[in-house]
Amino acid sequence: MILELADIRIHAGKQQEFDAAIKNGVETVIAHAKGFKGYKVNKCIETPERYVLMIFWETLENHTVDFRGSANFADWRSIVGPFFAAPPTVEHFTLLAKSG
Repeated sequence: MILELADIRIHAGKQQEFDAAIKNGVETVIAHAKGFKGYKVNKCIETPERYVLMIFWETLENHTVDFRGSANFADWRSIVGPFFAAPPTVEHFTLLAKSG
């Protein structure tokens, strides 16, 4: 399994609207993508305009090729993109260790 980690910065004062938009975008668009396994969204306490989106994919290509190369990617960006203060930083991770 692959973890996609997106560090997102949005425009100040738009947190409440973005909270709804990001959940809507993931649940109505990304959740139907090939290889999607789940997600988490965390909001920063110290920097209210910062979010971390974690999406779990079956393979790296499910995100980088299948999803990003699909029309669904444009749909996703149309939902959340207007809130972005800068392009998100996106990186991919494999699991090294976990508890429990």
